[in-house]
Amino acid sequence: MVTKRRSHEEGHRRKFLVVVDDTPECDRAVVYASRRAARTGGGVVLLFIIDDSDFRGFLGVEQAMRAEAREAAEMTLAKVGERVKAIAGIEPDQVIREGTRSAEILAAIEADEDIAILALAAGTGSEGPGPLVTSIAGRASGTFPVPITIVPGHLGDDEIAAMA
Repeated sequence: MVTKRRSHEEGHRRKFLVVVDDTPECDRAVVYASRRAARTGGGVVLLFIIDDSDFRGFLGVEQAMRAEAREAAEMTLAKVGERVKAIAGIEPDQVIREGTRSAEILAAIEADEDIAILALAAGTGSEGPGPLVTSIAGRASGTFPVPITIVPGHLGDDEIAAMA
């Protein structure tokens, strides 16, 4: 089931979803989403996904591993949240989910009816645009519940600002 998007109804605002990870291109998506949100009166949702398969099979230490992963996620989101505020003056929503990336991205979109756009950035390496862009934009784009914007990873802040 796909939740109706309500971002243009009274009391709602369009939000840009950015999946936060440790890739260099992630910052390009953050810059784009922040600039677009600021220029259109929207918001930004930062989503950090903890891969729960990392914890399976570690009886007795699973709880500690989860706690450490959550703490690392919170620190990363705080840092990226400060970047959003510096770029656009927007206080972003911060969401941490556990599971597989594709399932948790869809779940986050389903849970927030104001999310209207997923902003991704393509990698610049020789190995292709990156696993997130490949998996979401490549295979699921025709049935994805919101539009996907892919920001070229080689663009600088000023170039992104000019387009956003």
